[in-house]
Amino acid sequence: MTLGGTGKEKGKRHPTLGDNVMVGAGAKILGSVTIGNNVKIGAGSVVLKDVPDNSTVVGVPGRVVIQNDVRVNDLDQIHLPDPVMNDIESLKAANVRLQREINELRRDAHKNAQSGGED
Repeated sequence: MTLGGTGKEKGKRHPTLGDNVMVGAGAKILGSVTIGNNVKIGAGSVVLKDVPDNSTVVGVPGRVVIQNDVRVNDLDQIHLPDPVMNDIESLKAANVRLQREINELRRDAHKNAQSGGED
């Protein structure tokens, strides 16, 4: 377990741990963060932000997964919006529209050429 300050800032640099805190092997708690009472920090986790009372933290960076005996809703990593794909779909639709316009202009030009350029 590592408890430590970060950088060369003045004032409080080290973490403050509440009562009944369990820190797993190899966990790092860095900076002037406050760890609440009755907190569990998983082995190997890296905590960089304050942790509320009655929480369980895991991961790198550490995130609260249980608070007050209730599992915290995790971000759905599978069904995230994809702004790049949205842009690609918009570009594909614009490309189809422009291709239709080009084809229409070519037809009109071909008709004009066959009719001798008269309207």
